[in-house]
Amino acid sequence: MELLSISTPHCRVERDGHVVVVTMDRPEARNALSMDMLVGLADAWAYISAEPDVRVGILTGANGTFCAGADLKAMGTPSGDPRVLQRAQEIPDVHWKGLLRDSGALPTKPIICAVEGYAVAGGTELLVGTDLRIVAESATLGLFEARRALFPMGGSAVRLPRQIPYAFAMDVLLTGRAISAQEALSMGMVNRVVPDGQALAAAREMADQVAACGPLAVQAILRTYRETLGMAEEEALKVSDTIGWPVIGSQDAKEGSLAFREKRPAVYRGE
Repeated sequence: MELLSISTPHCRVERDGHVVVVTMDRPEARNALSMDMLVGLADAWAYISAEPDVRVGILTGANGTFCAGADLKAMGTPSGDPRVLQRAQEIPDVHWKGLLRDSGALPTKPIICAVEGYAVAGGTELLVGTDLRIVAESATLGLFEARRALFPMGGSAVRLPRQIPYAFAMDVLLTGRAISAQEALSMGMVNRVVPDGQALAAAREMADQVAACGPLAVQAILRTYRETLGMAEEEALKVSDTIGWPVIGSQDAKEGSLAFREKRPAVYRGE
């Protein structure tokens, strides 16, 4: 794994081939969100989008905890790291970009969430912003904001009812109670529950499966979902065709068909 220079004191960003692993790394505070972390997250998402050879990202937390939510004091004040201070001033809406809320700056490649331990409040909001979700069996999820007379500013009041059945979403949002991994799975909040300590390994296995697919196809599917959200079917299909036909005519599509006929793994180049 190559440690990337965009890492910050609270956010470790590493690359291994087509996969970037983003680790929230503030274990003394159960990886609660800080400005240093948000800067690292925002830069990580931008890097994943911009690098042609990166095909998928993984978001996880250090030392057996995902993220215990926002540290309001630390979110407003960067550490003394000069690069973090500069980037905090340079990145517009750094909080929303880091939290995967800024729809104009979402990663163009899939992000897989690997959760151990607590993923509550802002931690669950980050999970809701990802595309695929692996959760350890003893993990705890939950949007606690209403219980504290706060509001889930990361976007979950909008996103969660669009992702899971309405009654389940309102249960999570309005009670502010803790949600177990198995309950989250039954609600459709997560893709898979794995034994404790295995979330990152399972996420990496899934990342390798995504990375083995045609990158143009994967990115086009993600883009189509986002751009057609809320559209009528007829209008959405027109957008889908506009995005999809160039993929069908790509060199990768020809390689996929040829590899199938030749009974060998395809070698995709994103062309």
